Amino acid sequence: MGFDQSPPPWRWRCFLLFIGIVTVSTTVIASDTHNKREHLVSRIAFGSCSNQSAPQPIWDAVVDFNPQIFIFLGDNIYGDNKRPFKIFGRERTIGPWKNVPRFLPSSEEEMEAKYKKAKSNPGYVRVKQSAEVIGTWDDHDYGLNDAGKEFHGKTTNQKLLLDFLDEPQDSPRRKQAGVYASYTYGPMGKDVKVVLLDTRYHRDTIGSDGTILGNSQWLWLEKELKGPPTAITIIGSSIQVISNLSATLQPLFAMESWGRFPKERERLFKLIADSKRGGVFFISGDVHFGEITRYDCASDYPLFDITSSGLTQSVEEVVPPFLRPVVRFVAWLTPSTMRVKGPNCRYSSCVYGQPNFGTIEIDWDSHPVSVKFKVRDKNGVAVTGADISLLELHPSKSETPDRVKAGDNQRHFTLEVNLPWTKRYRLAFLFSFTIVALVLAFLGLLYAFVTIFRLGLGGCKRKHE
Repeated sequence: MGFDQSPPPWRWRCFLLFIGIVTVSTTVIASDTHNKREHLVSRIAFGSCSNQSAPQPIWDAVVDFNPQIFIFLGDNIYGDNKRPFKIFGRERTIGPWKNVPRFLPSSEEEMEAKYKKAKSNPGYVRVKQSAEVIGTWDDHDYGLNDAGKEFHGKTTNQKLLLDFLDEPQDSPRRKQAGVYASYTYGPMGKDVKVVLLDTRYHRDTIGSDGTILGNSQWLWLEKELKGPPTAITIIGSSIQVISNLSATLQPLFAMESWGRFPKERERLFKLIADSKRGGVFFISGDVHFGEITRYDCASDYPLFDITSSGLTQSVEEVVPPFLRPVVRFVAWLTPSTMRVKGPNCRYSSCVYGQPNFGTIEIDWDSHPVSVKFKVRDKNGVAVTGADISLLELHPSKSETPDRVKAGDNQRHFTLEVNLPWTKRYRLAFLFSFTIVALVLAFLGLLYAFVTIFRLGLGGCKRKHE
């Protein structure tokens, strides 16, 4: 007599259900490799523009701040090569008559050696020992100054950046086109999401008003922002998002920013507004100075952009010390309706043009939760900052009257590109007036010298007669 040894049907159903749960759990874990819920995050530091060949004393101040996370925002090394400034000669690199580009891409071996030098810096080693380091890239570690999607070395250099950041070999970032990524830290209700954008791999030519992120990254970003809510969402962009200073600095300077791609920036603002996601703000780098900007017309609450640049590179370091007050005067004179200004800034412009790094401090125990944005100097001292309540970064708690001050209704509401042309280009007017005045002064001195010389010759002739 035989026996049916197969298990009852209910056991098969339970077994298949168990297999399904394991499979789904494995899939979720594999698709979210940057989800780190175990530790509450309250101290974050970030920076950009770090030349591996320059002194880097600022790492000591970063270590003293004791961040749990450090975020690289690009130009983590200066990987491309640079020809010297030359106005005349066979290879002219500046002026309307230049015939060769000033920047040249490095070989893979050169890039790898530069990353190795940056990674072995003793100060940076100390940062890595005490904090988790994550990051994205900008043009100089992407491989070429101001480069976009046309740059041919981007695939190779993507691997080198991810090696520098110690990205796991099985990370999705090693398989996708671009280095964009997201990270989630902390328990539910006190969680911080960090979204790092890639503003290089898919970017169209400046002035085309094309795309910055490309289709695949836009779809990814929409999924990230419309996904499960978090208390705070930090969007890291290598170039400035809020500031529109390019509109006021041209034709003297032409800085890269989201403002030079108006349709893309409007799309970004609309995505944030449509997502109904609270607690969103930006961090950025690239420009070799630090500042905090704010825009109140992009969403149902104000959007901040904390810019820190650079760890070694800064606008004041490239001029002689006696000219640095001139740089600060220009910063003060430059029209900026987006910049956050306060009495605690180091300089009246609330721009800091020396080496700096940015910090974010979150006090989860305060009621309501408070967030402190700071730009700090190489000694760790705050040079500009903004202290806000997290409630200010949520639509239901924002109150428009609190944002408007009497006699200051343009601030945080009017983009620099929309300012009257007389105000927008006042820096160019000043520069042109200064040049004309100097030329006229030179011609006047020359005329006076020639006149005196002729009078002197005339007097000599009369004596001889």
